[in-house]
Amino acid sequence: MTMKAQTYKAVVLLSGGLDSATVLAIAKSEGYECFALSFSYGQRHAWELEAAKRVAVALGAAQHRIAAIDLRIFGGSALTDDIAVPKGRNPDEMTHGIPVTYVPARNTIFLAFALAWAEVLDSSDIFIGVNALDYSGYPDCRPEFIEAFAKMANLATKAGVEGRQQLRIHAPLIALTKAQIIGKGVKLGVDYGLTSSCYDPFPDGQPCGACDSCLLRQKGFRENGIEDPLRYPPAGWK
Repeated sequence: MTMKAQTYKAVVLLSGGLDSATVLAIAKSEGYECFALSFSYGQRHAWELEAAKRVAVALGAAQHRIAAIDLRIFGGSALTDDIAVPKGRNPDEMTHGIPVTYVPARNTIFLAFALAWAEVLDSSDIFIGVNALDYSGYPDCRPEFIEAFAKMANLATKAGVEGRQQLRIHAPLIALTKAQIIGKGVKLGVDYGLTSSCYDPFPDGQPCGACDSCLLRQKGFRENGIEDPLRYPPAGWK
């Protein structure tokens, strides 16, 4: 009788964007049973949650949960406050300073929720789609942050204290360009037409085509020599 290989559970943070969809596909390809976690946090681009639902189904997540928290009570970001989303910036502008689309402590908050669910699931693995190259200057997308959070997390849970959990935070995209991420996802069969990357989409979910996230995404597809499946406004539209 052949012994069945053990399947390990992983919590995968799933925004509905290009990066997190790729990470979910990577976790699946590595044999994990994936529990996708998204957040309704008062973001202006809440359309991404519809994309997250589609991606979770398409990539076969065992469960998909959406945690409701409202970061608008703090504001301080163009994504959660009455602050304009920057449009039409060139790559040099994107690499200088921390942009107003940074949401204070967002990844720290998201990882804390993921840690709680991982403990309940008896899981030692969390996947997150942070990226330190095409990352628009966000401090909570750096390797130093991920490493520090993992150290803290292993001191923070009952399962950790009892030796039942040795948490690992997987950030498989952290050293990849957007083009490399897309190339990897295409090989894994990710349907990027299901995803949403825009910080300021139209009410029907159509991307604006001009925010940092849209521009980085389009650049990644161009560098792969393939067409982005999303529909953008015509060139010159205002």
